[in-house]
Amino acid sequence: MKIMEAAKQTAAVVRWNFLGFFKNPRMVITFLFSFILCFFLSGRAVMVADYYESPIQALEPFIWTFGDSVSILLSSLLLILLFIDLPKLSPFTPYMLVRMKKGRWLLAQFFYIFLATMLYMLYVLSVTSLLCMQKTYAGNIWSKTAALLAYSKMGADLSIPSTVKVMESTTPLSCSLQMVLLLSLYALTLSFLMLYVQMRSGKKAAVGLGLAYSLFGFLLDPQLLAKILHKEEYEMFLVRRIAGWISPLNHATYGMHDFGYDVLPSIAQSCVFFCLILLFLAFLSFRTLKKYNFNCFTGDL
Repeated sequence: MKIMEAAKQTAAVVRWNFLGFFKNPRMVITFLFSFILCFFLSGRAVMVADYYESPIQALEPFIWTFGDSVSILLSSLLLILLFIDLPKLSPFTPYMLVRMKKGRWLLAQFFYIFLATMLYMLYVLSVTSLLCMQKTYAGNIWSKTAALLAYSKMGADLSIPSTVKVMESTTPLSCSLQMVLLLSLYALTLSFLMLYVQMRSGKKAAVGLGLAYSLFGFLLDPQLLAKILHKEEYEMFLVRRIAGWISPLNHATYGMHDFGYDVLPSIAQSCVFFCLILLFLAFLSFRTLKKYNFNCFTGDL
């Protein structure tokens, strides 16, 4: 009975957080900017299809668009705008906290972040595919264009994760699902980090640390490090390996994983990496919540 009661209370808070979600101007702006971002980033998928004069698989535009760290970074930065008001506070919050445990209320915030992030990622996947639908087909088979990219320098120049190893080991559907999983986990760590910091130090600190978290991953991009350190590609093997293991952004980048010829994390190891971060942030958030009193939730609304 206690489990059912906890589930009902948590679900009620999640529903309350989603009230007016799609009417909120900040949410509308976030999804509009995401559409514009997908429109510009998917241009290279259209360019490749035009160049080879060949149709592409429906999910390949998403795979090619978000196959590099810069695209992932730009997309995830919009989540700072999406979750800038975490935790969700309202005049109704003290009433909810009187009727339920604080831990359940915070758990509801976690579920809200998870569901909103999943919605955002599915939106990005759908928009990217729809923008290129005139040049795509639905079959779950790699296109001839992808095969050509796998054997050409053009694929590497565009940071497209279309290699012979990838095409032999997975399908477009499986590849896109793995990419959505990695993107979602990265987005969740960013959002949970903002939630914890905002509870502890306020909104400005949460936004600042969210930007710093993204900047940390951007600065550890192997190509950027090579330019900063003035190193050739063959000299960056060790740096690429270290950056691939310690950078959250590189863990979220599909091409920065081990496909049998590099000492980089596997998809499963990256998932474990993100889950450990999420568990640590959840522990810190619950610990911080214990120090709160009801007056804290009625102050900065």
